[in-house]
Amino acid sequence: MSILITAANSAPAYKLKNLLNSDDVIMGDHMDLPDFMLKPGKLIRLPDPKSASYTHEMLTLCLDMGVETLYLFRQLEIDLLMKAETLFNEYNIKILVE
Repeated sequence: MSILITAANSAPAYKLKNLLNSDDVIMGDHMDLPDFMLKPGKLIRLPDPKSASYTHEMLTLCLDMGVETLYLFRQLEIDLLMKAETLFNEYNIKILVE
């Protein structure tokens, strides 16, 4: 199972990744990322929180990628996904706020 960390273009996200020290960490961000950063495979483009279906897009992404823990860094992501924490818990996905 994998760990997904949002805000991949921020220093705190990389600090957490280094603390976790796991090969199962996936970094993701909805903000613009250079294509060369996306190609290696451990950095993905996340759905935009401004999308009306953001919560369901994130849940689908987590299920497709086998994510069991989701670390959130950006306030908009936190606000939206914490409202759906019960839904994520039903699929055994923990949401943690950093």
